[in-house]
Amino acid sequence: MEIKEQIALRAAAIEEIIGKYLPKETGYQKTVIEAMNYSVKAGGKRLRPMLMQETYRMFGGKSEVIEPFMAAIEMIHTYSLVHDDLPAMDNDEYRRGRKTTHVVYGEAIGILAGDGLLNLAFETAVGALEIEPENRNVVRALQVLSSKAGIYGMIGGQTVDIETDGTKEVTREQLDFIYRLKTGALIEASMLIGAILAGATRNEQNQISEIANCVGLAFQIQDDILDVTSTGEVLGKPVGSDEKNGKATYVTYEGLEKSAKDVERLSLEAIKKLEALVVKNEFLAELLSYLIHREK
Repeated sequence: MEIKEQIALRAAAIEEIIGKYLPKETGYQKTVIEAMNYSVKAGGKRLRPMLMQETYRMFGGKSEVIEPFMAAIEMIHTYSLVHDDLPAMDNDEYRRGRKTTHVVYGEAIGILAGDGLLNLAFETAVGALEIEPENRNVVRALQVLSSKAGIYGMIGGQTVDIETDGTKEVTREQLDFIYRLKTGALIEASMLIGAILAGATRNEQNQISEIANCVGLAFQIQDDILDVTSTGEVLGKPVGSDEKNGKATYVTYEGLEKSAKDVERLSLEAIKKLEALVVKNEFLAELLSYLIHREK
């Protein structure tokens, strides 16, 4: 079976899992719930829950305890996109091929929808304690989720990104910090949580973190490349926004050719580290390579 078909099958199963945790659109607050669901149901690669599930399986995990965390990581990722699209941030009108949440529901509801998804993510993840109340790894996984989504993770990276937006004078050290946290933190959280819940050793968890760091950086560099080389129709969102906003990117520093070579180098490094593990997951290795070299 081709990798695209395998990804499609797994993504369909993940959609069902996420759907179980979405709130019913009822009550006086149903507008914000509709906006939350609109945002999550907009589609996407479901990369983070897929990485989490495949890492969990690689280390022998078989329980449903992973499912609340899979839904939670996608909710956190989606909330970050909802807020990222707001007028105060990137002011984008399209995401995943359709109107962004704030364009459809208004800016105020857009803000609340993002807030709602972040809160719902932790309400959902905590539910794993009901599935396996004696599993101490659930608490450790919750700690990772909290840390990587917060000021020492995604929000920290986003903050520096905003503060340096509109200037090409951002240092390379700052740029690496932004990429490691804004994009890499949730990818690391996804894989690390999968390893933790499956009972991986601390050494194995450290190896997974190294792999995820390579993947996160390569993923963001490829995003920069696509912003220059792709089209809005293919990506489902505006292209050329980095140049328009005067934002420094990896491509700004290294150029397209070197950036592409670094994506290749980082992806090979990630796969090499993955193959060095005692446990194996052939699909996960193929998935990493495919997603890093994606065209949208």
